[in-house]
Amino acid sequence: MIFEQVSEMGHEQVVFCYDRETGVRAIIAVHDSTLGKEQPSGVRASLGGTRRRAYRGVDDALEDVLRLSEGMTYKSAAAELELGGAKSVVLLDSKDAEKNPTEREAVVMGKFVHRMGGRYVAAEDMNVTEQYVDWMAEVTDYVIGGKTRARGGDPSPYTARGVVNAIKGGLTYANGAPDVAGVSVAIQGLGSVGEKVARMLAQEGASLVVTDTRKEKVDEVVAATGATAVNPDDILAVECDVLCPCAIGQVINDDTIGGLKCRIVAPGANNVLDKPFEHAAALRQRGIVYCPDFINNAGGVIRLGGLYIGLSEDEITEKIERITPRLIEILKTAESMESTYHAALAYAKERIKAGVARGQAGPSARDRVGESAPAQSIGGL
Repeated sequence: MIFEQVSEMGHEQVVFCYDRETGVRAIIAVHDSTLGKEQPSGVRASLGGTRRRAYRGVDDALEDVLRLSEGMTYKSAAAELELGGAKSVVLLDSKDAEKNPTEREAVVMGKFVHRMGGRYVAAEDMNVTEQYVDWMAEVTDYVIGGKTRARGGDPSPYTARGVVNAIKGGLTYANGAPDVAGVSVAIQGLGSVGEKVARMLAQEGASLVVTDTRKEKVDEVVAATGATAVNPDDILAVECDVLCPCAIGQVINDDTIGGLKCRIVAPGANNVLDKPFEHAAALRQRGIVYCPDFINNAGGVIRLGGLYIGLSEDEITEKIERITPRLIEILKTAESMESTYHAALAYAKERIKAGVARGQAGPSARDRVGESAPAQSIGGL
């Protein structure tokens, strides 16, 4: 079963890690290193966050890391970064452990990463902080996004800026202008990205509807932005110009898609479409413009990945600003395709094919490009 999954999705390497002394368990998946910058060790770098979760089981964790690492390949490719796609997950025993990372666990995870020899570069993701990254950096240089030992810091402001740029791209395509003043935006989730998206949009005059499972966070954002708060169960059916899911994945599914009352879906979260090809096509049929998530939320990857491969601050800023015209280009291209998701995936895969043509192919990448099964989910940093 495991080999079937790996083969179907076209991964280069999947490593199961276990530390006897601490009991720390993790899975590292490298999807495609074709575009990765060559490391001193001779391998090509693939970037992706480390996610800590109490999964229902190993099968769930494996599915998560495979999908997310595949998504990182396309996210970095579409952002025109010299990086392949990878991801890692730490399997936790309880929900309490998600909010209580320890230095001991992080150091062990850093050792797992270091053994990859630079093929995998770790960064922040769910339940991983700058401090956790710095703890990992005690034992490996193949990590980015810390505050003291590792460079980069919190990538969420850059992710949020990219999402706002994507919203402007969607508005330009739909309305002919990027202005957000007076535009109604419904934001699901006020975490590190969603809250910043809300504050940025409010500064430019958008009319906001927000929700989160944490009442104190909702109250804080409402006070700061003048937003209207709704129950978490109601946000997807809010009548608005733009729906911006910034919480969990797969929220647009067979049960919810029929109730959407928006003109544009521009996610900040990853994997918001439960069945990407099917649901992207269904959104088009309903006259809703879908802005693919792995284009929208690439700002954090551009920031940390850019620093890792040596881009300047100006180059990083320019790449994040490029999200707007890139998205417009993809939305226009999609007019002759089944959906905007198809167009975005084709955009990323064309860049990977160009890398193969230039002789950048990593192990077996030459065989995979254009032949592996279509991506079914796009992951985050």
